[in-house]
Amino acid sequence: MGEVATVLVLLLACLIALVLVLLARREAEAHRRQSLDDVAAQKDEVRARLEELQGRQERLARQEQELSEERHELRRLTESAERRLAEAESERGSASALRAEAERLRSEAADVHRRADDAVAARLEALSGLSAEEARQEQVRMALARAESEAAAQVRRVEARARRTADERARSVVASAVQRLSGPTSAQSVVTVLPLPAEEMKGRIIGKEGRNIRAFEALTGVNVIIDDTPDSVTLSSFDAERREVAAVTLAALMEDGRIHPQRIEIAYAEALAGAQARAVAAGHEAAERAGVDGLHPELVEVLGRLRLRTSYGQNVLSHLVECAHIAGVMAAEIGADVEVARRAAFLHDVGKALTAERPGTHAALGAELAERLGESAVVVNAIAAHHDEVTMESVEAVLVQAADTCSAARPGARREELDQYIERMDTLEALVAAHAGVRRAVAMAAGREVRVVVEPSLVDDRALPELAGAIARHIEKDLSFPGEITVTVVRELRASATAG
Repeated sequence: MGEVATVLVLLLACLIALVLVLLARREAEAHRRQSLDDVAAQKDEVRARLEELQGRQERLARQEQELSEERHELRRLTESAERRLAEAESERGSASALRAEAERLRSEAADVHRRADDAVAARLEALSGLSAEEARQEQVRMALARAESEAAAQVRRVEARARRTADERARSVVASAVQRLSGPTSAQSVVTVLPLPAEEMKGRIIGKEGRNIRAFEALTGVNVIIDDTPDSVTLSSFDAERREVAAVTLAALMEDGRIHPQRIEIAYAEALAGAQARAVAAGHEAAERAGVDGLHPELVEVLGRLRLRTSYGQNVLSHLVECAHIAGVMAAEIGADVEVARRAAFLHDVGKALTAERPGTHAALGAELAERLGESAVVVNAIAAHHDEVTMESVEAVLVQAADTCSAARPGARREELDQYIERMDTLEALVAAHAGVRRAVAMAAGREVRVVVEPSLVDDRALPELAGAIARHIEKDLSFPGEITVTVVRELRASATAG
């Protein structure tokens, strides 16, 4: 057993020694491999550095070669520049000579060109019959005509565009003004009714055996109607002034209570003497209602006289107040001068108070009076132009004409029957058309103007004034009419041709 154990120990020792040997060999092999790897890495690094050095050497060689080539090129360029500089120095002298020759040739060319222009201009003048200055003027004229044509076309386009919206806006403004001022009609009858303070006053007015009423009617020229109404007396007359004086006279008599022929004469004289004061009061009252101030005293008096003036049954002074309100509203709607429009509309028919005293239309007479009494140019033009007798110069003038039309055209404002109006217009046109050479006659502006179109083959231009005068004399002789009628004779000759 002891030997076996010894043998086992020896075997174990041998095994351990063998293992140690194997481990030592393995470690040595690993060191060797590591060394080999390090050496290989160093070789690779050395090889890379060698390749890098070789690349640097090659680049240096190429750079040296390029530098040598550039040096050679620089030498060649330097030689060429020196050669060109020498040539330039040699050619500089000849350049001065060439420049002088060029200047000489340019001068000669300018002379030739000028002579050619003169020759062409002379030729053109000979062919066209126009001088150079006339040709330039003709060219300027054609350019101006072309520019004017283009400007007119542009104006027509703008006007057409504005007209599309202006009509609707105008209707809205007029409708608004008329609707806001729709007052009672201003038609005036031919009678005046006065209330009686007591029933027994009728007997006093009639007088013993009717002497008072006979004296009153003979003195005033007014019919007195007593029996128709129980508590009033009616004065009837187609003359508004006589009717107004009679009404004042009778009112004073009834207030006093003493009625007899002598007292009637005294009251009538007082009524006549107070006519101017009543006119002034009426003028002030109308101006206040119209909202117009600062009027000349003479204008106020003339306006007051219109309280008794009617136009187709419409009281003129009430018409002026209404026109002032309508024109003021329309001016405010469109942004015009409200004060000027109201003032011009209030004064536009002031000339109707003067037509019985002086010749001329009421528009012209009113404009003359307003201008003389210090009214502005805009107001004077609006008065003169409200029947298109002169050109309108402001928007306020247009508003005055529109307000005049609105006031006169309102239903019930004027009492003239349509049949009577048509008959009067037909009569006027038939009378004018009866003249020789008249092709057509048209009554316009409510009969205040007649347009006469004549046959150009029967009536020449020199005969127009004579024909117009003959027609005017015929109208004066055979027709009765208020105011004036303007006769305008038109002769138009047209020629046409067809290009096939």
